[in-house]
Amino acid sequence: MDPEPIREGEFTKTVERGTARIPSGGYLGAALGSMGISAILMMARKERMALFVGQWAAPFLIMGLYNKLVKQLGSEGELRRVA
Repeated sequence: MDPEPIREGEFTKTVERGTARIPSGGYLGAALGSMGISAILMMARKERMALFVGQWAAPFLIMGLYNKLVKQLGSEGELRRVA
């Protein structure tokens, strides 16, 4: 007997539809931008702010990866064709 598949909630589907509109390059650009701003802040001797902004890169990349997976696999894990 197979267990019933777990379905995503409406909130999750709404968030995924909204983030799917953002191109994957947008997340990569945000990550690279945060690293660049961090480097500029570090040169301006604002170390604490530089470290704070520099830590944004990883979450942007993770959101981009999540976005890409949802675009390809969908909310429920069904394979989709990406145009």
